[in-house]
Amino acid sequence: MRAVHVVLPGDIDDPAAPSGGNTYDRRVCAGLTAAGWTVREHGVPGQWPHPDEPARAHLAGVLAALPDGAVVLLDGLVASAVPELLAGQAGRLRQVVLVHMPLDDDAEAAALAHADAVVTTSGWTRDRLLARYRLDPARVRVATPGVDPADPAPGTAAGTGLLCVAAATPPKGHDVLLDALTGLADRPWTLDFVGSLDRDPAFVAGLRRRVERNGLAGRVRWHGPLTGPALDAAYAGADLLVLASHAETYGMVVTEALARGVPVLASTVGGLPEALGRCADGTAPGVLVPPGDPVALAGALRRWLHSADLRDRLRRAARDRRADLAGWPETTTVISQVLDGVRP
Repeated sequence: MRAVHVVLPGDIDDPAAPSGGNTYDRRVCAGLTAAGWTVREHGVPGQWPHPDEPARAHLAGVLAALPDGAVVLLDGLVASAVPELLAGQAGRLRQVVLVHMPLDDDAEAAALAHADAVVTTSGWTRDRLLARYRLDPARVRVATPGVDPADPAPGTAAGTGLLCVAAATPPKGHDVLLDALTGLADRPWTLDFVGSLDRDPAFVAGLRRRVERNGLAGRVRWHGPLTGPALDAAYAGADLLVLASHAETYGMVVTEALARGVPVLASTVGGLPEALGRCADGTAPGVLVPPGDPVALAGALRRWLHSADLRDRLRRAARDRRADLAGWPETTTVISQVLDGVRP
């Protein structure tokens, strides 16, 4: 029997805080079960990757209770915070760390050194880990997020429906996007923000003041986190996904938009270029601009709103890109291979 113990942050199923990492973990658990693995989940409470002592003690108890030789898949937000616990179980347990977001610190370096294998969610993340830490490249595999097939979004002739799907936090660049749109008040557009509004209340309050001060009220709509049919409806009503992030390890919302034939305007950071990809003929299904540059972002948005030819070209490319997007079974296959590789 193939069995794996999966160690996850305790808030993985919190509907008020959806995230790409939580979605990835949940889909992988379901995929491994469908592939014949017996999956035993262990949600550990705490503010990972900054746990308090009770959270550390809880995790220590979980690991100590596992049988010798057990295969353990640990979310990187948990594993990278407790290298001493991984060190204490090295050799007894077969530990695989799933890194969604590199933390770039000594604790992560020590934790990954005690892992039997490492899985990253993008090639960019793998390259970063190998450049920063002394890891055997053969032990580090990439399992990019999958995406579900979806009906193409109809789009509008004028392309005025802009969508941003990201929690309202400083790294996501909502302020940069609003500054860019302030310079486009002469053009017709609407912007729908979809994502948590609770993680940084002071930042969100500043964004709302920015909207009022810059005369954007009525054109910017705040929806909070959406999932299921409500999120599908947001994508279906969009002409262009805009993501002004300062950092991204992959960007699952990019492939979610492309699965619906929605072009993407995003920053040239982290794994975003990897997620955007190119069509078979080399055409990009979107536009990339430097991060933190509202002028460059405004220029790209103005070109999108001004040029029907550009909109048609990017929409064709986005719909062509749909055929090349990997599904979640491909993600699960890679992780299953890694787990098989560490089994005693």
